[in-house]
Amino acid sequence: MKQIVLILVIGINFTSCKQSKVNGITIGNTLYENQTLEENQELRKLVRQTLNKDQNALVKLNDFWCGEGAGCYDLGFILTQIVYRLGENDFNTMLKKIDTKHLVGLESLIKVGLEYGDNNQDGKMDNNKFETEFPELLNILNTKKQEKKPNDILLQN
Repeated sequence: MKQIVLILVIGINFTSCKQSKVNGITIGNTLYENQTLEENQELRKLVRQTLNKDQNALVKLNDFWCGEGAGCYDLGFILTQIVYRLGENDFNTMLKKIDTKHLVGLESLIKVGLEYGDNNQDGKMDNNKFETEFPELLNILNTKKQEKKPNDILLQN
């Protein structure tokens, strides 16, 4: 009986606490500290789904509320960790399936994640540049931004 109670207490404690890591992806302090338990659970779910190459989760992750300033830098850091983990090619494959309108802000988040994140885990900001770290990803984002939308074509006529 004591074992059952102990397992229940541990299980409840584990599922009712915020977590700053999910599948090896670090959630930065500012974003983590300013989240409710529900927001933290949602973020962790979206990270897991994105790591499983779910492009719908990537769209939701891109739109996830990060507060302002440093919290959004932390969200960018999460995205860069995902790109590194999946590899640029697999991330690009997901990206190609997403409608352009859902990608607003993704480039900016990744830029700040590269610049201010600690992707090499040396305890310092990396100050990496999008152009050197993920050139193909940047190319795809730029190409998708240039795609004509049906409404754009109607407005030209």
